[in-house]
Amino acid sequence: MGLHKLRLAAAVPITFSTFSSRLFLKPFPNTLTLGLFSRHLQPRKPLLVRAFSASAAVQNIPARQTSDSSVAKPQWKASIDFKWIRDNKEAVEINIKNRNSNASLDAVLELYENMVNVQKEVERLREERNNVAKKRKGKLEPSERKRLVEEGKNLKGSLVTLEELLVKLKDELQHVAQSIPNMTHPDVPIGGEDSSAIRKEVGSPREFSFPIKDHLQLGKDLDLIDFDSAAEVSGSKFFYLKNEAVLLEMALLNWTLSQVMKKGYTPLTTPEIVRSSIVEKCGFQPRGDNTQVYLIDGTDQCLIGTAEIPVGGIHMDSILLESVLPLKYIAFSHCFRTEAGAAGAATKGLYRVHQFSKAEMFVICKPEDSEFFHQELIQIEEDLFTSLGLHFKTLDMATADLGAPAYRKFDIEAWMPGLGRFGEISSASNCTDYQSRRLGIRYRPSEPPQTGAKKGKTNLPATKFVHTLNATACAVPRMMVCLLENYQQEDGSVVIPEPLRPFMGGIELIKPKLK
Repeated sequence: MGLHKLRLAAAVPITFSTFSSRLFLKPFPNTLTLGLFSRHLQPRKPLLVRAFSASAAVQNIPARQTSDSSVAKPQWKASIDFKWIRDNKEAVEINIKNRNSNASLDAVLELYENMVNVQKEVERLREERNNVAKKRKGKLEPSERKRLVEEGKNLKGSLVTLEELLVKLKDELQHVAQSIPNMTHPDVPIGGEDSSAIRKEVGSPREFSFPIKDHLQLGKDLDLIDFDSAAEVSGSKFFYLKNEAVLLEMALLNWTLSQVMKKGYTPLTTPEIVRSSIVEKCGFQPRGDNTQVYLIDGTDQCLIGTAEIPVGGIHMDSILLESVLPLKYIAFSHCFRTEAGAAGAATKGLYRVHQFSKAEMFVICKPEDSEFFHQELIQIEEDLFTSLGLHFKTLDMATADLGAPAYRKFDIEAWMPGLGRFGEISSASNCTDYQSRRLGIRYRPSEPPQTGAKKGKTNLPATKFVHTLNATACAVPRMMVCLLENYQQEDGSVVIPEPLRPFMGGIELIKPKLK
């Protein structure tokens, strides 16, 4: 499938309602406080850089590497530790295979070796040029001065050629290396989705004494959801919420926000249009085949598929103080996904849609703390779903089911009786420093400054990359599927779970409308 693009008329301003404009039906308690590599390369001959001649180095470069059109200049560069990849190439190769990635480690290593060799030659020629310049400052015979001038010109020409080559090698190395996925936690099961391990199971399926309906039928009978009108207005996989379903959406989001804030998370609403480079830095592929991202035609912007993207960008290109970590956010946004390639009965109704509301947790922390916060995130998710009385299981997802940024990912699947199966309602991922190396988010340890060798000069502690984590607190449509199907009654009504009732103005039951 090609790129998904939106054509937005410039004369009409596009606005999206935000959480700040929504009605809180119950005030928060006074005790709450707000705290703050996808391209395959053909095998190439190795570049053999000789220290004797810059021209010899250039002659060993394959023609397409020296072509101006060989590689588009990257819009951004990740701080990838190429030396670490080279020194741990066996582990990286196994990881690429286990994750079913199409990244080419051989191409990365070859490009890196070529780049290092050219860099050394550039440095040698610069030193030689400087030495020639120093010699010219002295008293010289005219013939000797002429020879040095000619030598300097030759060195300058060779340097220009090699420096251009070095830039192209670095650009191509970035393009190829960015497809290498994050490393994987040693406890993650190896294999496809079927190899994922059950970490925890809560509750049991509800037993019904009457024929059950799926959420599509319940939504129609209770006048809660209108898919037909939305299909006429927007296309398939869109919907209108009506009546109590609107209040249920507000209740789910407000209740979730209040619960997560108690754990020290700062609430946010986010932009829902971001630059495509931010999407890429977070590990998504807005221009890939079967992309889930909507691109806005004629711009470098996209609609977000998750609040993880704009929240990840808040601290982009910054150095944080260790004392402010961890930073913990709970962000509300609308999400937009193409759902390219999705088909079948399991995708009908609210389960898989193009636009929906979601509350997303995001953590920025020190590297040594990320596993602790991964456990905290999954515990928050499990506590939320347990409070709503859902039957669910938590899965430690296998290697082939991990996205490129995730070091480890836990998914939660809840029982959906109308669909007759478990369906994913949330996930929690530890992305370690994969995103921060692309977004440029570092912190400076609070160690005392060290006095340097030079008198009076102090050296600040070296900065380190933070770790980032994300987790779904509430994806509204799938939560509605669970609640409508699990809490349906024989008379066609639906009971509202007790924790949500104060956020729905006290409504306890959604009843069939009188004809």
